[in-house]
Amino acid sequence: MADLLITSTVTSNLKRQLSDLPLVVWMVVLTLALGLLGGVGADEVIGEFNTGFGRALGEFALILLPSFTLAAALASRNVASEAAGRTAALASPVAGAGMICPDTAYAALSPAAGRYKLDTAFGAYAGFKLLYPAGPLIVATGLGVTGPAGVEPMVLLLCGVVLTLPVWAAGVLWTRMITGSTSVLAHDVAAVSKRNLVSLFAPFLVMGALLIIGGAAGKTGIATLDFFLAPKGALILAAVLALMQTPSDERRDCLDAAVRRTGSLLLIIGAASAFGGMLTGMLAIDHFVPRDSQTMTLLALFALTVVFKLAQGSSMATFAAIAPVAAPVVVASGINETAAVFAICLGSFVTILPNDSYYWLVRRDSLQDEKGEGRALRILSGGAAVQALVGMAILLAVMTVVP
Repeated sequence: MADLLITSTVTSNLKRQLSDLPLVVWMVVLTLALGLLGGVGADEVIGEFNTGFGRALGEFALILLPSFTLAAALASRNVASEAAGRTAALASPVAGAGMICPDTAYAALSPAAGRYKLDTAFGAYAGFKLLYPAGPLIVATGLGVTGPAGVEPMVLLLCGVVLTLPVWAAGVLWTRMITGSTSVLAHDVAAVSKRNLVSLFAPFLVMGALLIIGGAAGKTGIATLDFFLAPKGALILAAVLALMQTPSDERRDCLDAAVRRTGSLLLIIGAASAFGGMLTGMLAIDHFVPRDSQTMTLLALFALTVVFKLAQGSSMATFAAIAPVAAPVVVASGINETAAVFAICLGSFVTILPNDSYYWLVRRDSLQDEKGEGRALRILSGGAAVQALVGMAILLAVMTVVP
């Protein structure tokens, strides 16, 4: 009897201690355990962890540090208002596509979003996945269906717009249903004149102008100019402008806050990337996809992308990994190439989990008052899954009419 009590006590203490471990520690432990239990040598495990951890940290540093600087600068001006929030939410899909990164778009717009932060999050997510030149162009290029004989850019653009509106609306409705009323702003709402609103959004207007010029002009051959006409360079200039609009005695505080938020997120992103890389390397995914039915092939491409997304976490990494696998299937099956592109884009929606940097970005901003990870997961992962299913249902319905 005494032995049973001791065993029960030890087990209870162990469970309590394990439950207190931060998720980043869990991801590091699981990554190492996957490699060692999978028969990978000790040196290879460390090498794989190092490769996965640092795979995209530099790129994320260039995104997050200016984004959080911009966020801190705007937050110091107390910009939350109905007009600012609606503008941020409405701009989010275009920002997600234009910046080719939902993380950047959300981090840049969230300070002005107020009670529309989750709307902005799902809008940036949908825009990045479905609007040209982001997800559709990335996937089409990976599949090799661009060029003179491939899919027309205008077709990708129009189809993306048609899908984005209902998919974004599905995410917004999900947040309304699961979170209830959103009538209270995080900050006191103050009247904002049109002139002040333009001033508040001046960094975004500059960033948008630079991206438009960059898209129209292409590569100029001048390295400095090309850098600032690209999304990350334009974001840095927007952050500098926002910092200049901030009182001089508050600028250091903005930068310190940006550094703290960036540092903690980079640690989580690195651990998540290492875990996703190790898991992907351990999985043996069957490349065979049914080719006798366009509907079944599209569903198979959707499901295959879901598997890659769950393992990779990162949407960009998912796009990069799925293209070589799906390209031969798309060519051999003879299915509609545009439909194949968007089936893959929609599969990458599922789902926003802790191994995705976007989860932590939105979790720590929009859902910082949610104490439990379970509810945060339901809001973000559930919303992304609903978006994916709604979009796929629309795509299949259209393909029954337009083969």
